[in-house]
Order: sequence, then structure tokens, then C-alpha cells
Amino acid sequence: MGDPAEIDSGRSWEDQRSTYDALRARCAVAREESNWVALRHAEVVAAATDAEAFSSQVSARKAIPNSLDGTDHAAYRAVVDRYLTEERVAREEPQCRGHAAAIIDALPRGVTVKTIAQIGTPYAVRSQSTWLGWPADLEEELVAWMRDNRAATGSGNRDRTAEVAERFDQMIRAMLETRRGTPITDVTSELLNDTVEGRLLTTEEIVSILRNWTAGDLGSLATSVGVIVQFLATNPNIQREMRTLVAASDRAALAAAAEEILRIDDPFVSNRRVATRAVNLGGQEIGKGQQLLLNWTAANRDPLVFGDPDRYDPSRNADANLVFGIGPHICPGRALTLMELRVMLEELIGRTNWIDPAPDRPAVRETPPVGGWARVPIVLR
Repeated sequence: MGDPAEIDSGRSWEDQRSTYDALRARCAVAREESNWVALRHAEVVAAATDAEAFSSQVSARKAIPNSLDGTDHAAYRAVVDRYLTEERVAREEPQCRGHAAAIIDALPRGVTVKTIAQIGTPYAVRSQSTWLGWPADLEEELVAWMRDNRAATGSGNRDRTAEVAERFDQMIRAMLETRRGTPITDVTSELLNDTVEGRLLTTEEIVSILRNWTAGDLGSLATSVGVIVQFLATNPNIQREMRTLVAASDRAALAAAAEEILRIDDPFVSNRRVATRAVNLGGQEIGKGQQLLLNWTAANRDPLVFGDPDRYDPSRNADANLVFGIGPHICPGRALTLMELRVMLEELIGRTNWIDPAPDRPAVRETPPVGGWARVPIVLR
């Protein structure tokens, strides 16, 4: 198929989606420095569902269950799934609703509000902390950590990213120590007594699970709120439709709407895999040991699957939506995240008359490797 297209990772992108759209039109799989990048929906799905050819063991830092394959992954995934059942997610809804209502009620009307800083971030921290049983006075430290982690991720400096990650691990270890031998009953304490393959989870395994649940999910939830609110503020017809859904208490349609908006503007840009053998993917020969990025943002905008990728059509696009991934590593927290986003939408829309883009400052995109929006200024009416 000829030489693959090259991704210029050093350029400044106003909207990386348009760059990925143009690249995807030229080739299914591109090159980014020493890595391969799958851009089209079919190739991303093929790699994500073939764990034998594309391993998830791509990081020196063990991430449970993300960096595991095969039976090891299945064993730890079973542990994680126990905490994310429909019943357990439903239990968390009243607490999430309380957090969302308090945040929206405290915001001023008629002046500029920072969506991510004043809505998404506090909502993510408070919802996650309540679910895990973490103290409320940890909020300031977690918010500061989210800011530092975002900056480290954006810098591309691995040493800086590792230092920020270790800081988070130390925070978790300290909380685990306070719970050992105590009658506290929360998710974090449950993990101390949980088992895998007939033995207790080790401290490092628990730290890894909690890191996976929080280090990524805090930023992901805040970013998702930013993407959805920006979309509604700039698409008044869809905002009116969403207000109708909230008035009708159509929970399923609201969750589907959130997932479709995230497909159109997917902030979860990519995940890594490594080829376990030579593989031909999209007409390109990927050698054994070479890394492949699964570009969810590009795949979720593939016109071969979705037609006009910017057309909002939740029912038509649901089956092919890759926001939460596909294959053995599909996100186990999908139900929890969609509940949290639906609840925030219900409270934000139900407690306001309208959401406008701020007239005095523009929204600002994130830059690779981070997706979504860095700033989403709005005015609540």
C-alpha cells in the first residue's frame, strides 16, 4: 500500500480531530515517530479485539487489569467487575446527585463560569471520593494532583509523569494503612479483604486497582463534562432536545446522548498495544515488538461507519461507538461513568433555564496527547 502517512507530533493543533480526519482519509494506519497509529474504525476494532497479536503489556508500571493479557487479565478483571455491577452503580446515584445539585446551585447566573474547573473537577473528585470512601478533606489535594497530572501528561516527559504517579500511589498507600484492622466499610476497605485466585490481594495490587479507578477516571470524568457542556452550549437545538429528555425523565436517552456527544468529540484519544508477532494491519506491516496506538478519537469519526461524523444521531451510531473501547479491555466503568454523566446533565439542565457560550472568552482545545477541551467558559441562565 506504499509508505504510511506521518503524523507530525510536534505541531500545534487547533483541533486534533480535523488532523486525524485528514490522515484517516489517506490511510488506515499511519506512523508517529517510532509508533504505528490505527486511525480507521475497522483497524482499531481488529487490533483491540485481537489480544493474541496485540498485547496490552506496554508499560513498565503494572496496571491492573489494563496491562494484563489472557487469563491473568480475566482473573483481575473479575475482581474489578464485582465493584461495578448495575446494583452497585445504582447505589451511588443519590450521592452523585447530591454533589451535582450542590455544585450547580452554588454557581452564579449571568456571568462566566469555568465548566471544567468549577463543575467537572469538583464533581469528579467528590463523586469518586464518596464511592471509594475517601475523606472529603482530601478534595484540595486531589484537585492539585489532577492539575499536576494533566500538566505532566501534556509535557510528554516520562520522568515527570512517573513522579506524579508515585505521588498518587503514596496517597493511596497512606489511606490503606489507616483502614487496616478497622471496621470501616467502604470500597477501599473491601479491597483489603478481597481475593484473586484464592489469595488476598497484595497492597501493590490494591494500589494499582485504585490508581486505575481514580488517577485516570478523575480527569476523564471532568473532561467529559467539559466536552458535553461545550457541545450543548454551541448546539442550541440539541440543548432543547436534552431539556425535553430531562423533563420527561428519559434516563436511557440521556445516557445515550452523552455517549454520542463523546463519540463526536472523543476526549479519550488512544490506548497502546504492542505487536507480539509480525502483523499486517490496514496494509501496513507492523513488526514484532513495535507499538501501536489505537486512536479512538479518529475511529469514532470514521465516515465509512458513521457517515457525517459530526451528525448527532445516538440511536444510529450506538452499536459502533468506541468511546469505552471494545474487546477484552472494554472499560469496566462504563455504567458508572454514564450514570455520573447522566446525573450531572439532569441537575445542570434541570436547575438552569439555558446554557450559553461565554461571550467574553473562547473555549480552548487541549493539545495532543490530551483530548477534549482545556477551557470551556459558559454562562448559566
